[in-house]
Amino acid sequence: MLETYWHLGRRIVEQEQQGKERADYGVGLLKRLSVELHKTFNKGYSVTNLQLYRQFYLVFPELVNYYTLCNNLQSDENQHIELQLLQLSWSHIRSIMRVDNREARKWYIQESAEQTWSIRTLDRNIGSQYYERMLLSQHKDLVKKEMIEKTTLLQDEKLKFIKNPIVTEFLGLANITDFTETDLESAIISNLQHFLMELGKGFAFVSRQQHIRTEERDYYIDMVFYNYILKCFVLIDLKTTQITYQDVGQMDMYVQMYDKLKRTESDNSTIGIILCSETDSDVARYSTLNKSDQLFSSKYKLYMPTEDELRKEIEKQKEIYRLQMNNTNE
Repeated sequence: MLETYWHLGRRIVEQEQQGKERADYGVGLLKRLSVELHKTFNKGYSVTNLQLYRQFYLVFPELVNYYTLCNNLQSDENQHIELQLLQLSWSHIRSIMRVDNREARKWYIQESAEQTWSIRTLDRNIGSQYYERMLLSQHKDLVKKEMIEKTTLLQDEKLKFIKNPIVTEFLGLANITDFTETDLESAIISNLQHFLMELGKGFAFVSRQQHIRTEERDYYIDMVFYNYILKCFVLIDLKTTQITYQDVGQMDMYVQMYDKLKRTESDNSTIGIILCSETDSDVARYSTLNKSDQLFSSKYKLYMPTEDELRKEIEKQKEIYRLQMNNTNE
């Protein structure tokens, strides 16, 4: 899969762009290629992905065949780094490509492969400038010890199955929709879907665990609806803990991304709702609303579920889940 992405990037640069790092006619080239590849291979060849494949080749232009590397006992240091690179996941590589310093990239590749870093551990270490701190520190063992302590929980994910949408698209498999943090969250989301549909206030179900991909990472929105009365998308994100400012910031980001990538000119601004399974005054929070349009605001109040309705439904589903678990244990 990685070789395929690299060769796609190489062909875009060398044949389509005549060796230039950027085509003279900009993103139009990638849009055309995306359409042509989609006709043949269906998914996996969006403009964003093609930009990443092109970047993959530009950042690692000397990458050679994986099997040649495996069989070459006389490989030099650079080939050893390339071999380690090809042992990482595409998500790891996407994060490493954001590192500008070539030596830092090589170091993150080595550490990720040898220490089996999870993607969250890698992202945290890049963000906290772990390489630079190790390079400058006179007490490297203390820096490393602190890093291990702060990433212990982040390492747990490498022992779990994580849905990789790029892999499923590459293999032609359907996206897995039942991808939630906990059984409790899954149970609540499943029933909230029916609850909103049964309100009879214009909700149409769009997607569950909808995948949104940017050039840097992947995001998953718990539930997406379209309200045909309000003429807007409604995003719902469920948290199994008390709401935080970070949760609100994340939802605001989802809303802005959705407005940019999905909303059409005929749609009103996207609405984001954060639900917390822990009861408090912030059990439901609407993170965005087009308040400048009074007519839309009044419709919003009329057709959207109230905080009290959402709170009662969440508590109801929590109790049902608790009873089911008790019966199972018995």
